[in-house]
Amino acid sequence: MDWQAIIDLDKELLLWFNGSQSLYLDSLVRTLTNGWTWLPLYLSLCFVVIKNNDTVQKILFVIACAGLCILIAGTVDDEIVKPTVARWRPTHDPQIGMLVDIVDGYRGGLYGFFSAHASNTFSLTIFFWWLMRSRLLTTAMVLWSLTNCWTRLYLGVHYPGDILVGLCWGFISGSLVFLFYHRVTRNQKRRYMPGDMNIPVGVLVFTLVFALIKSSFA
Repeated sequence: MDWQAIIDLDKELLLWFNGSQSLYLDSLVRTLTNGWTWLPLYLSLCFVVIKNNDTVQKILFVIACAGLCILIAGTVDDEIVKPTVARWRPTHDPQIGMLVDIVDGYRGGLYGFFSAHASNTFSLTIFFWWLMRSRLLTTAMVLWSLTNCWTRLYLGVHYPGDILVGLCWGFISGSLVFLFYHRVTRNQKRRYMPGDMNIPVGVLVFTLVFALIKSSFA
């Protein structure tokens, strides 16, 4: 396998995704990549969990498992993989950094392998996919995760390879957490009402529309 060819392709793809001449897109991406933008989505998922579980213990356990997804996906990345692999972010890479379009001076940390945005969002997506078994919600959350991935490419803070590995680790970590949840609760009745899935999906759509409108006035 020609690793250098793969690395070169990774860089070419990054430059294709990175930046634009649109101040509107710059503002939109900075809004979408901010974790606080998605707080309503997290709260709506909590609401669905609360509505579909009849004890405080069950509710807290689901929320704790969702937190565990983030802990495993993000902590392994930030505390172990990034400093160990030490692959430059495109914005700091001596070979390509001068070609990267920097948006609002944002460069991120020194190392970018792999993407915590990709692993965190996809781990939650996979966990709630296994938990709620809703095609509608899963489709919406995959869109949410991929939107976050796109923003990282646009900002030039991750290579496509960083994103791909992040998605893979997110899938693994979200699935492992669900297996743990399933083992602990295997004797409990679990059923999420299909109609309740409309709540986080609606919130996701509203958040996207809000970001589109907000960026128009930035």
